Amino acid sequence: MNKFKIALILFAFSLANIYAQEVKTDSIQVKEKIVVKDSIKSMQTASFVKEKSYELGGITVKGLVKFEEQTVKVYTGLKVGMQIKLPGDKLTSSIKKLYETKQFSNVDVYVINVDGDVAYLEFEVKELPQLNIVSIQGVKKNKAKELQKDAELKKGAMLTDNLLITSKNYFKKKYQEKGFLNTKVLVDTKLDSSEVNAVNMLVRIDKGDKVKIKSINFEGNEKLHSKRLRKKMKNTKQKMLGRFWKGSKYIEKDFEEDLESLITFYSENGYRDARILDHKVTTNEDNSLSLDIKVEEGKKYLFGDIKFLGNSKYTDAQLQRILRIEKGDTYNGKVLKERVTGDGTPDSEDISTVYQNNGYLFSRVLPVETRVNKDSIDVEIRIFEDEPTRIRKVSVNGNDRTNDHVVYREIKTRPGYLYSKQDIIRTIREIGQLGYFDAEAVSPDLQPNYQDKTVDIDYTVAEKGSSQIELQGGYGGGSFIGTVGLSFNNFSIRNLFNKKAYKPLPMGDGQTLSLRYQKSRYYSTSSFSFTEPWLGGKKPRSFSFSVYNSTQYRYDYLTNGVDKDQRINIVGASIGLGERLKWPDNYFTLSQSISYKLYDLKDYPISTFTFSDGKSHNLAYNISFSRNSSGPNPIFPRSGSEFSIGGKLTIPYSLLNDKDYSTLDDDEKYKWLEYYKASFKGKWYTPLTSDVVLMTNAEFGYLGFYNDELSDTPFERYYVGGDGMANYQLDGRETIRLRGYENGALSNVYGGKVFNKFEMEVRYPITLKPSASIYALGFLEAGNSYDGFDEYNPFELKRSAGLGLRIFMPAFGLLGIDFAHGFDAVPGTTEKSGWQTHFYIGQQF
Repeated sequence: MNKFKIALILFAFSLANIYAQEVKTDSIQVKEKIVVKDSIKSMQTASFVKEKSYELGGITVKGLVKFEEQTVKVYTGLKVGMQIKLPGDKLTSSIKKLYETKQFSNVDVYVINVDGDVAYLEFEVKELPQLNIVSIQGVKKNKAKELQKDAELKKGAMLTDNLLITSKNYFKKKYQEKGFLNTKVLVDTKLDSSEVNAVNMLVRIDKGDKVKIKSINFEGNEKLHSKRLRKKMKNTKQKMLGRFWKGSKYIEKDFEEDLESLITFYSENGYRDARILDHKVTTNEDNSLSLDIKVEEGKKYLFGDIKFLGNSKYTDAQLQRILRIEKGDTYNGKVLKERVTGDGTPDSEDISTVYQNNGYLFSRVLPVETRVNKDSIDVEIRIFEDEPTRIRKVSVNGNDRTNDHVVYREIKTRPGYLYSKQDIIRTIREIGQLGYFDAEAVSPDLQPNYQDKTVDIDYTVAEKGSSQIELQGGYGGGSFIGTVGLSFNNFSIRNLFNKKAYKPLPMGDGQTLSLRYQKSRYYSTSSFSFTEPWLGGKKPRSFSFSVYNSTQYRYDYLTNGVDKDQRINIVGASIGLGERLKWPDNYFTLSQSISYKLYDLKDYPISTFTFSDGKSHNLAYNISFSRNSSGPNPIFPRSGSEFSIGGKLTIPYSLLNDKDYSTLDDDEKYKWLEYYKASFKGKWYTPLTSDVVLMTNAEFGYLGFYNDELSDTPFERYYVGGDGMANYQLDGRETIRLRGYENGALSNVYGGKVFNKFEMEVRYPITLKPSASIYALGFLEAGNSYDGFDEYNPFELKRSAGLGLRIFMPAFGLLGIDFAHGFDAVPGTTEKSGWQTHFYIGQQF
């Protein structure tokens, strides 16, 4: 072989060795092998120059089974007539491209001819076989299908060594994580003669018996008891009778995390030098495990002197009140870090956050241990304040349907303002509370400029469906009931007559427009409401308006007959204003409204009063003082609170005229209704973990009267018990949810005048995607209804507990179901209520 052949071969193999270290596909090394075939006579006389460019004269491919030669040529990216070097980057790239298709296990390249400045190449490839049939033995048929899908063993997948290894490891790990530590997995492959270049795979799984942890033993722990240490191991538990919520399985990764948790626990108790000396896992004769952990506790440390350095904005005393650590306290590195740099929660109270909330974006606060003196540790809090940072530019992107001004008016970070981390968190909440965007996806992007001490903030949002449609049909009370409802929660009334704005409706201005109609054989109801959240567009002052009409005919439950000559007709309207306040803080809202209802009875008796012909007017003033800091997701709040104090009252007509109400008939007494109501409602959201949230709730309501001769109004009463759904109620009643009991079962037939209710609910999100938010819940409730303050006893409560599920879909609102057990008897019975099932459609959260 002449010199240029040898040089070409040596250079090619050296290049192949380098390239093989860099490129791997499915654990198969890519080796570039460029060989000049001696059998070609023209090569012996060709003048070959190393690194010289050649024109590609042609490409041939050998070794193909399923693929067409032209397809492989396309994969290489090489074209006849192009200039290439032998060897060179273009040839290297073509080999890489073939491997990246994951269709070949081996690729070799040969120079088969050189004719002057023209070179001819031959690719010799070996195709990977394809999976045809996959069989999994040792598990149930349904489970086998699930495992095959999870392992992505699809028909037509290319069979590589990596696929075999990862599949085997996946099946083994899957069962080991469930406690089957001795799981054995065998993977066999066999050529399928019925297909071209195809193999069948057989997976045999022997999971064996489940291995449980019999005991967790500690050695060397004199200061902290073994029982306390075991509690800190969240994932690794020893067998205990009655504990069903956490298995006693051994997973090596989880065990390693628990060992780190032990060290953290020691550190939190002052033992900063504690360490794990050794640990071992022993298999017992009964196939259980014993875990032996040897610890070295070291001595306990206390906080020594604590000094602040570099602080000019705040005094030492002010920072000390935030730090809340005194000399002589047990040393706790975790608490020190959290009080200095934060615990990761939005409402963290720490020194760094205080600076970040007051413009010091570029500030740094570092806790440094300066000296260890016997059993105490001196600490310096080193503060680099830098200069205050101002906001230069604020932008929003992702709001394709919602107009810019609707988003910008909720933003608390404005150009020219001092930077504030707290204002960014508040902005995220306010945008999420709008309901037009995915609250979990609101993301601020900070672009700081250290040179001029400014920052640009870009908020990214993701639109979601905000309008809802209600279409229901059912049969009840001997009649078909149909319901049609539309709620447009991001409406634009100013574009109502703009044809170009209909996509399919004029949207984007944040207004709410709702229409609803329900009809059956013996009643019909219709309503319309509109809300503008920013009246005038300058201030967060809302305007709302609604009208309502309902007609019900006398229905005979025995004969299923309807007498349309006997009916009650109700016409109502309300108008209201609400304003977001700045005091006591800007979470407060003051809402006021005036409502009117006309009850027109024609030979239609109602149980709460005696007359059946006549008219009754209900003109009332409503006021509510509320605060809502819950969020950021309105569907699944993780923190904050909601509370409201409200009142509703009418004019005291009986005190302003000279009528003797003791002698009047009911139709005259109640021509103008008079009453006053007071209410309180409070909710608190407390995160127990990153996902689990505790919601606590307390409610109270009182219905009073002005005149003893007139006494209580027959309307506006409280009905406690059931799902709390207020569908089709004609007497202005308030329905109070108390699960585990029938609707209204805890109030008498005329309704209660006082109620109170307490609730605890633990919630866990299954998914919070824009298309559907789903969370599970467990609850405890207690409450009752009373006929007046004379009978009021806040401790005489009806109790219940249960589990439930909520599904929120933007197009349909909230759907839910609760399974609740009432522990007490309802009034008039001696047996406890027992299990009840409650369904929800459109209920509030």
